[in-house]
Amino acid sequence: MQEQTIHWKDTLTRVPYAVYTDPQTRQQEQERVFRGATWNYLCLEAELPEAGSYRTTFVGETPVVAVKDTDGEVYAFENRCAHRGALIALEKSGRADNFQCVYHAWSYNLQGDLTGVAFEKGVKGQGGMPASFSKEEHGPRKLRVAVYCGLVFASFSDEVPPIEEYLGEEICARIERVLHKPVQVIGRFTQALPNDWKLYVENVRDTYHASLLHLFFTTFELNRLSQKGGVIVDESGGNHVSYSMIDTSAKDSSYREQGLRSDHDRYRLKDPSVLEGFHEWDDGITLQILSVFPGFVLQQIQNCLAVRQVLPRGAQRSELNWTYLGFADDTPEQRKVRLKQANLVGPAGFISMEDGAVGGFVQRGIAGAQDMEAVVEMGGDSVASSDGRATETSVRGFWKAYRQHMGVGA
Repeated sequence: MQEQTIHWKDTLTRVPYAVYTDPQTRQQEQERVFRGATWNYLCLEAELPEAGSYRTTFVGETPVVAVKDTDGEVYAFENRCAHRGALIALEKSGRADNFQCVYHAWSYNLQGDLTGVAFEKGVKGQGGMPASFSKEEHGPRKLRVAVYCGLVFASFSDEVPPIEEYLGEEICARIERVLHKPVQVIGRFTQALPNDWKLYVENVRDTYHASLLHLFFTTFELNRLSQKGGVIVDESGGNHVSYSMIDTSAKDSSYREQGLRSDHDRYRLKDPSVLEGFHEWDDGITLQILSVFPGFVLQQIQNCLAVRQVLPRGAQRSELNWTYLGFADDTPEQRKVRLKQANLVGPAGFISMEDGAVGGFVQRGIAGAQDMEAVVEMGGDSVASSDGRATETSVRGFWKAYRQHMGVGA
């Protein structure tokens, strides 16, 4: 096993900047994190409605096909022909009775088994594969698949624990809270990010920044650190939930006293109906962000529901796949609310526009500081759930899980 080239301190409160740029680390992540003992989100089961329905996606940088077979089960296999390595499926989604590589027409069934080799016996007695060639011994790598609350996860590892154990009881409960009935996809897009994938995952888990970076959050009182809420971090550190409740009585002078750009009362919405939702949950939670290591996010921001998939895309680049959701039994009025509130998130979202830029600010800012470290010390040095959100506990949790999978001391 190749040793890490980055010097890590024996604390989770310091993160070497080199981890966002080092080529060897990037290579090791593919093997130890994405193809290691982790569950990676692929798609929604709702996107595979019938036998033969498939979607192409990625586990890290490895292309993968997720498909429903005639037995009703979901299967996943590497999107790579066993012959010369070409993609097997070229479209993002579709329906197929089987797959045939366009390059040399090798064929595969819906479970990824090699079933046909063009001219396997040659032509007119000439050429063909040797008699010793066995189709059973060749094929793309297959992944283990787990479906939880309609979310399709997959793993290259035989050592990863069952999905419920991997998620933990509290995270399972919070997923079930949102995905408690059948969903429909109501929109999707892909966002290119000018930064390493870990910077976006950190951002998702960073409850400290939300009401400071996002002017919209604080101005319209959607999320203030003074409101009721909290952070849940599982034992591994890799999975988290942050949540809050709108409470107009919680508005105080703490933001203004510190001269923060995120406290201004001069801004108004020309169409305030974007924030007019409907009652959907009885627990009072109006914002919940949940993440599963390494790169899955489930959001509920008022009535705007979405899943996000974070993928590495080469050196200091990543990709964020958004899928907006509604429930299958939504009324037309409810669906209209969800679509209108979709303006809150995404590349140009009133809330999350800044998230698409700030990772790039960090990536550019650390260019000459590869031997230095980030400070992740808000709320102390522990990894634990918290009733307050002025903390970086779930960011430290990510690095706890990351270091464990990468095999570096903590």
